[in-house]
Amino acid sequence: MPTDEQIAELGLALDVFARRFKLMDVASGRPLAEVDKQILLYVDKNPDCGPTDVARFLGVATTTISSATDRLEKRGLLARHRPDDDRRAVALSLSPEGQAYVAAQRQAYTAMFKTMLERLSSAERKSLIAMMTKIASYES
Repeated sequence: MPTDEQIAELGLALDVFARRFKLMDVASGRPLAEVDKQILLYVDKNPDCGPTDVARFLGVATTTISSATDRLEKRGLLARHRPDDDRRAVALSLSPEGQAYVAAQRQAYTAMFKTMLERLSSAERKSLIAMMTKIASYES
């Protein structure tokens, strides 16, 4: 069982980590909410997916996705259309501006991850990645 001291140390380390590696919004204009960024990243990997698919993947309510897709469509980053095979459904795709935004985000993430890993030895990199994977895959 973790001690109170270990919990406090982890909290401090994560605070410093978040400040040090805060990923700035790489697109010009107003920054996007994190859920909006995640929607764009998901739609990029899953073109023509439906809002329910996105909600399920992100673990949020479909109403949250509906509001977010409205915002993203108004900003010209996302397009909604009706598939020919099911006119009742809605499919999501990135606009050219959305594709450019996702490409810039991926490039920024890659640079940030490279900076993080450069400071570690090969063994430390493997260990960090294994620990982060273990923590991220924990189901409560």
